[in-house]
Amino acid sequence: MKRFLYILCSSFFLISGALAEPWAGTLEQIRKEAAGVFSVRAEFTQEKHMKMLAKPLISTGVVLFKSPKSIRWEYFKPVQSILMMDDGRVKRFIEGEAGLVEDLGPGKEIMQFVLQEITYWLKGRFDDSPNFTTTLQSGRTITLTPKEESFSRMIERIELRLSDQPGVMESVKIIENQDTYTEYTFQNTQVNIPLDDVLFRKI
Repeated sequence: MKRFLYILCSSFFLISGALAEPWAGTLEQIRKEAAGVFSVRAEFTQEKHMKMLAKPLISTGVVLFKSPKSIRWEYFKPVQSILMMDDGRVKRFIEGEAGLVEDLGPGKEIMQFVLQEITYWLKGRFDDSPNFTTTLQSGRTITLTPKEESFSRMIERIELRLSDQPGVMESVKIIENQDTYTEYTFQNTQVNIPLDDVLFRKI
């Protein structure tokens, strides 16, 4: 569940930064500017920090989004996995002995819920979500706080920082508690580029 929440939150932050104009000063401005985003591709590095770890766990991958509700979130290292939603239909593939195989186990409802939330946020409508309280602060910083106790037990808060360069995110930090957090950085972001539908249907 936590892994899917990280994907959900990080995808939103990526698209929120993918705006055609300089950093927006209000949530309404972000909503209007995000309406012009129909596709995004970005590479990411994920660092998992825990008190028990001498150094963070590092993963790398790529995320693709195509409006209105197609998403591909793919990890390359250290273990390959792909979570895809094609026009609302969700599939997950994980690396096994024979390569990537579809995960047919339980948890599809959770994935469906998470990716549905992503579609709200990718359109700049994150303040429509019933699950988070949104605070837009100075210094290009946004903080999300879970409303429900079930969420707050997993995530204390989420902090994101928009880059000085329009269309590029600087960092996202998902804080579970004072000893555990996951941080994402995005590189080589491309906005409104052609993305073939097959990318959201096949591995």
